Amino acid sequence: MKYYLITAILMAGLISSAVGQVASHAPSTATPSKGMAFQSTTLQPTGKPVATVNGAVLTDKDLLREMYAIFPYAKQHNGGFPKAQEAGIRQGALEMIIFEEMVYQEAQRRKMTVPAVKIDQAEAAFRKQFESPEQFQEYLQMEMHGSRQQLRKTIERSLLIDQLLKQEVDKKAVVTTAELRAYYDKNGARFQLPESYTFQSISIIPPLKPTATQATEAKKKADEALKQAKGTKSYEDFGLLAEKVSEDDFRVNMGFHRPTAADTLPPQIVAAFKAMKPGEVSGLIPIESAYTIVRLNAHTLAHKQSFDDVKANLKTELQQKKAEQLRSNLAKQLRAKSKIEVV
Repeated sequence: MKYYLITAILMAGLISSAVGQVASHAPSTATPSKGMAFQSTTLQPTGKPVATVNGAVLTDKDLLREMYAIFPYAKQHNGGFPKAQEAGIRQGALEMIIFEEMVYQEAQRRKMTVPAVKIDQAEAAFRKQFESPEQFQEYLQMEMHGSRQQLRKTIERSLLIDQLLKQEVDKKAVVTTAELRAYYDKNGARFQLPESYTFQSISIIPPLKPTATQATEAKKKADEALKQAKGTKSYEDFGLLAEKVSEDDFRVNMGFHRPTAADTLPPQIVAAFKAMKPGEVSGLIPIESAYTIVRLNAHTLAHKQSFDDVKANLKTELQQKKAEQLRSNLAKQLRAKSKIEVV
């Protein structure tokens, strides 16, 4: 599991000159929703302290860098964060930079080192982030006071953080095949899949309470859609027709529905499927005032997934959970022996 990218640590300084140029150290799960209200960030990074960890000062530049790592979409909104989420993003970022500093100090306490060749490689990779040598020199002057030594020290810090986390989290989070098998056997019900259908649909949907004229027009459109659907010969043919004439949300994906449990589908649809073979197209299926046409792609009976089928995804899931717990425990242990002050 990769927690840090060197560019994220180093690019922090660029916030002061170009808010939207900060790189993210990890994929963000926070995504903007339609209609979300944004506001310009209240942080204007000047190097002002926001916290200390055993005397080491963390600044608003560090904080804002981490806020953009958590919510990189802000760069699309002139550096603003969602009003409803800004406080939470700020708190999460503050916790993260404090955690980073504690990990770094622990690595120093253990006298961990980074080979010079690794620092050289990381520095070379970082330089490639810039469009020209002049741009890199400008960054070096503005954010590292012209000191290449300071740049290399910042790189080393990032590598030490990553090194300690790999040692205390990644390596200890490995889940063996025997552990996976034991979990699979103990939680058999979880891997039991219900009867399901994979299909495509075309729907003609009149207003909620259609007039007689609207109902007649809907039936006419549905009859014409059925005539065309019966003439399709493949998934692609049916899908293109769905994109053209269907009025349900699945039309944007060729009418495709992922495997869907039978007990979650309207009974009219299930009844139609029971009389069909894969590749066949149904007749008109009335559901309230709407009409639906379905093409059956696959029918899967209820069954238990085999261990081999779930092993890869299960390993990823369990290792992630184990890593999160190890990381949480590490944070608690480090906090217990650290003096932290939030300014």
